[in-house]
Amino acid sequence: MRVSCRPRATRDMAVCMTNCPTLIVTVGLPARGKTYISKKLTRYLNWIGVPTKEFNVGQYRRECVKIYKSFEFFRPDNEEGLKIRRQCALTALNDVRQYLSVEAGQVAVFDATNTTRQRRGTITRFAEQNGFKVFFVESVCEDPDVIAENIVQVKLGSPDYIDCNTEEVVEDFMKRIKCYENSYQPLDEVLDRDLSYIKIMDVGRRYLVNQVQDHIQSRIVYYLMNIHITPRSIYLCRHGESDHNVKGRIGGDSGLSGRGKEFAKCLEKFIQEQNIKDLKVWTSQMKRTIQTAEAVAVPYEQWKALNEIDAGVCEEMMYEEIQGHFPQEFALRDQDKYRYRYPKGESYEDLVQRLEPVIMELERQENVLVICHQAVMRCLLAYFLDKSAGSVYLFKSIFIKSILHQQMSQSAYTETKPKTPNSKQCRCRSTAARKNS
Repeated sequence: MRVSCRPRATRDMAVCMTNCPTLIVTVGLPARGKTYISKKLTRYLNWIGVPTKEFNVGQYRRECVKIYKSFEFFRPDNEEGLKIRRQCALTALNDVRQYLSVEAGQVAVFDATNTTRQRRGTITRFAEQNGFKVFFVESVCEDPDVIAENIVQVKLGSPDYIDCNTEEVVEDFMKRIKCYENSYQPLDEVLDRDLSYIKIMDVGRRYLVNQVQDHIQSRIVYYLMNIHITPRSIYLCRHGESDHNVKGRIGGDSGLSGRGKEFAKCLEKFIQEQNIKDLKVWTSQMKRTIQTAEAVAVPYEQWKALNEIDAGVCEEMMYEEIQGHFPQEFALRDQDKYRYRYPKGESYEDLVQRLEPVIMELERQENVLVICHQAVMRCLLAYFLDKSAGSVYLFKSIFIKSILHQQMSQSAYTETKPKTPNSKQCRCRSTAARKNS
């Protein structure tokens, strides 16, 4: 499909990574993980600095029809239901146009079943008329156990099934799937050879990729080939207090202070209490994270990508010294903390790019403890809390003793937030809070 792209304005905080807006369109029967994929993709693209918004047609339908009664609404012979669903899809597409053409969005994710070639043709023509590229993401699964597990894990939390028990949800949703099966036309290697798409089969056992057009679509494909739905835990932990923390100096490669070593012992006890299966531990290549990990007494991997943000000529200085020696730099940093780059050093924007391989590998792994630094932890938290790249600096000081737990699951309807585990045995405190951090 050839698209004529139009010049357009971009947001102040966004670097334009696409030569024209991209519309990502999900395809697949219900309970195939489309909404999970949509939310993950939206989170990832926003985090790397590509303004992205999800448009879930099911949510438009819920706003139109306040009370869901049963699968009967989705029957192919239910004319009223068909009319409402078509109108909801058109309303969502109009909002897509507004977002990409007026609000300077770069990527829109159109999350719906889109199971017929006719519906996909309508979307393709809509994109051509508005100068958008289209990339289809189809999720195919024939494993009945995976489908049943998805219904139980995800649909029980859906707004459609409030106050329903498990048996009622499974029975109704299986009938809803049947309503789509007869008319379902999967993406075809021959009939759809001119379309750009990725077909994900059986939650990542196999992939089929066709006609990838540009850099953004390539990154989308790479990301989707790394994610999985296995429930797991990711722990983010800042290193124990360092000698430079005590003195109020930034950066450098100092070792742990006495309190820092005490925290490392507390961390070992905490990890043992969690009894985490096959836990992997990652650190940076800096002494303070390595010494924290060594006290935990488990094998660990060192990642250069997890090193603290490079403060360049300001390394090992106190903020008061930076203000005195480099007043202009100090003022510039306050104006734009995300894009400000220390002389001969890094910005938060640079750090996000450096951490992208870490995010990819975290998505591939199962249980992981990441022992890192304040700026690094801010960037990783922004990803897991579904925040845009430019908001990473808004996380206030992350205390030296912080251990944050992110429970990863395939639920698309409930928001999971990191929490600080209750570890009363660990009472280490930092006396040197980083100013202007």
